[in-house]
Amino acid sequence: MLKIYNSLTREKQVFTPIEPGKVRMYVCGMTVYDFCHLGHARVMVVFDMIARWFRASEYQVTYVRNITDIDDKIIKRANENGETIDALTQRFIDAMDEDSAKLGIIRPDIEPRATQHIQGMLEMIGTLIEKGHAYHAANGDVFYSVRSFQDYGKLSGKSLDDLRAGERVEVDTFKRDAMDFVLWKAAKPNEPYWPSPWGNGRPGWHIECSVMSAEHLGAHFDIHGGGQDLQFPHHENEIAQSEAAHSCQMANYWMHNGFVRVDDEKMSKSLGNFFTIREVLTKYDPEVVRFFILRAHYRSPLNYSDKHLDDAKAALTRLYTALRNVEISETAIDWQHPQAKRFKEAMDDDLNTAEAMAVLFELAKEKSLEALTLMKQLGAVIGLLQRNPDDFLQGEGVIARANQTLSPVTQVATATGKAEGTSQAHGVGYSINIDDLIQLRLEAKKAKNFAEADRIRKELADAGIILEDTPQGTTWRRA
Repeated sequence: MLKIYNSLTREKQVFTPIEPGKVRMYVCGMTVYDFCHLGHARVMVVFDMIARWFRASEYQVTYVRNITDIDDKIIKRANENGETIDALTQRFIDAMDEDSAKLGIIRPDIEPRATQHIQGMLEMIGTLIEKGHAYHAANGDVFYSVRSFQDYGKLSGKSLDDLRAGERVEVDTFKRDAMDFVLWKAAKPNEPYWPSPWGNGRPGWHIECSVMSAEHLGAHFDIHGGGQDLQFPHHENEIAQSEAAHSCQMANYWMHNGFVRVDDEKMSKSLGNFFTIREVLTKYDPEVVRFFILRAHYRSPLNYSDKHLDDAKAALTRLYTALRNVEISETAIDWQHPQAKRFKEAMDDDLNTAEAMAVLFELAKEKSLEALTLMKQLGAVIGLLQRNPDDFLQGEGVIARANQTLSPVTQVATATGKAEGTSQAHGVGYSINIDDLIQLRLEAKKAKNFAEADRIRKELADAGIILEDTPQGTTWRRA
């Protein structure tokens, strides 16, 4: 039985869908005013993995991940850039899609945008006012009255009386209570707005997800997910809005992935340890980043450092090396196989990818065709090990980077007519062809010029290219 940790009940629970055989899951997505960072990468990869496992478990999944395309930060950034909000948000939506595709993320089934659901937000706000859960303030804003909702705090475990005004919430003299939050913001000069019964304005952040989840999954659905940082106040406020408006439970299970830390410190712009996905991908293969994220249990803190990424790269290299030169046919997974059972048990135990990956390494050690076939099949379930091994092991850009470092070897290549072009780094005429250099080394060994053969190997190694001699010949991979 599949068990997941429910943040609402603070315990693992057997997953029981509202509708047999179907899973409806909503995940809070990105506010698109900048490039996605490592925290976003973790949310995207984790819930992609979760959706994949439900599908592998023969559930029909409807996965919704929203896009916030109207927000204070978006307005500010567009004004700073001198561009329209539509141009800004579309640019960063496109960038987000590019980044997520590189990380092997399957697009959610539905990706609603906040600005496409304004009418639904107006209707929900109107319902909340009618039921006495919201009020129109003197400054034109509409606020939610948190003390009108008896169960406020049930997700986060926070008590209203313990949250002192001015410390964790912004004090607003127009609120009846310091903890009240905005549903509708009155229009300010030179800001976008929509007409409403309470005057021109735009929605608050929390109301967006309550409306989009209900419109696409229904008022009561199976799973609501997101980063741990959203548990309070965002998800707490969603529950208050949705359950007050619809008079039913919002989601049965709440799932939150852990924080991303950098060298054991919280990731933040103020500390200067804030990295975008694009910055990380200039140094590491996207599959290495995905492997790194999934190697940790989704609820645990994820500590990012070059050391940990290097370790992930070495580990994934071991798996791909085992698959090298192995012809694997496409067959269905035999879930009765002992190691497939162990993999499934790990995944059914609150998506324990750390334990599931241990099974992959056990299979790699066996080296039989049956074991390696199963390893690749199980890797596919969580979005790993589906490339040609040489594509991963040799890697994009390895030859280009070698062009900047291989001086002595390229001189040999040029002298023998094996290469052409010009090195910007060394002024040597050549264009690297690693297979030719491997042949040069072979010829040197045949001539018993072992010093030359060793020098070629060392120069390639210094450039990040590792030669591997096998009975079938010499192959290479990136370091």
